[in-house]
Amino acid sequence: MTTFVFGHKAPDTDSLGSALIWAWFLNHTSIDAAAKLLGTPNTEAVFVAERWGFVQPEIITNVTDDQPCVIVDTNNPAELPANINSANITAIIDHHKLVGGLETKGPIDITIRPLACTATIMYSLMGEHAAQMPKNIKGLMLSCILSDTLEFRSPTTTDTDHDLAVTLATQLNLTIPEYAAEMFAAKSDVSFFSDAELLRMDSKEFTVDGTKLRVSVLETTTPSIVLNRKTSIMDTMKTVAMEDGVDQVLLFVVDILNEEATMLIPNNLTKNVAEKSFGVVVTGDSVILPGVMSRKKQIIPKLKV
Repeated sequence: MTTFVFGHKAPDTDSLGSALIWAWFLNHTSIDAAAKLLGTPNTEAVFVAERWGFVQPEIITNVTDDQPCVIVDTNNPAELPANINSANITAIIDHHKLVGGLETKGPIDITIRPLACTATIMYSLMGEHAAQMPKNIKGLMLSCILSDTLEFRSPTTTDTDHDLAVTLATQLNLTIPEYAAEMFAAKSDVSFFSDAELLRMDSKEFTVDGTKLRVSVLETTTPSIVLNRKTSIMDTMKTVAMEDGVDQVLLFVVDILNEEATMLIPNNLTKNVAEKSFGVVVTGDSVILPGVMSRKKQIIPKLKV
């Protein structure tokens, strides 16, 4: 039976790329595998897949009982198919905090390491097989690292991520700043998405002090494209929260080049979250958070309601 390899809902570059990378590795080691998606990937992920010659994997909405699965780039049940605990999870490869709630049918391989990128972890897990990666898999791996580290600007970046990216870029004869600029340009091209799509594009669900939050991040080199729409986006936050069964949507627009985030403040709840979590004084419908680049390291751990 084919093993499905997939990451979280609202797939980004690391989620999509890591699924393709690990599916290649399993097939390379004689395990029938196929990458899948749990939603429409963001614009950067689409660009990266096309750039390296991959057909976008099938989007699935659930998994059947006993379906063999490898989960990458998440271990959070809220980001996975509803039936995931009845599937046959055979491995988890991730770089996020352990959330809990997943059940398996037996002992499995779990690798969760404090690195910036899931693909970096995969490189070490491959061992001697890493030297046999084809050019397109190397390209995916480099893309995943540059995306998750924001070209090494993110505080999640480790020497391991940086050194592997440099090695891969050299092997691929690519200049990192030039290629990263292409990726970020693709990520920033969001003008044709609806407000609801923007709020769900790169988002994760978390419960903080009993309050269910959808924490959305938009990383861009042109934040004005999003911020010029902030009035309509804030109006849509309430609708998305109701539809998704959460108490509040939080949106952080990360300015990659200026290394700061703008948090939208549509109501008193978000105002309280901003002031309690980040020690700022909110006087309008948005607040700038200097140096905030990472949801995983600088946003989620600080959230207070």
